[in-house]
Amino acid sequence: MSQGFSIDVKVKGPMEEVIGKVTEALAAEKFGILTRIDVDKTLKKKIDVDFRPYVILGACNPGLAHQALEAMPEIGMMLPCNVTVEETAPGECLVRFLDPKAMMSFQDLGRNETLQRVGSEAAEGIGRAAKALAG
Repeated sequence: MSQGFSIDVKVKGPMEEVIGKVTEALAAEKFGILTRIDVDKTLKKKIDVDFRPYVILGACNPGLAHQALEAMPEIGMMLPCNVTVEETAPGECLVRFLDPKAMMSFQDLGRNETLQRVGSEAAEGIGRAAKALAG
């Protein structure tokens, strides 16, 4: 399930249904979706390239984001937590959650106690969301 910097889950269902399940699982952990990038549609429009269905969702827990930004304003460059949903076969998607604990351990960020705590809390919530999706 964990790939070092991501938590990966295979989910049965069509793309939009899986995105709905991801959104619900994250909402149960107080994460909302701030952004959605339809990579396949963007690549087609911008450079006329066909790409498999692939969406990047920007997930955020406002309370944890606020604490991280108070501790280090430049941490905003690493927010929100990205989640990708890609169709790997008809009726099957791979969901990848960026691991916030790994992200908050990057280089000198690991020395900041607040960022370590926030990263751990966020990772716990995202981990529970991933387990809920895995069934």
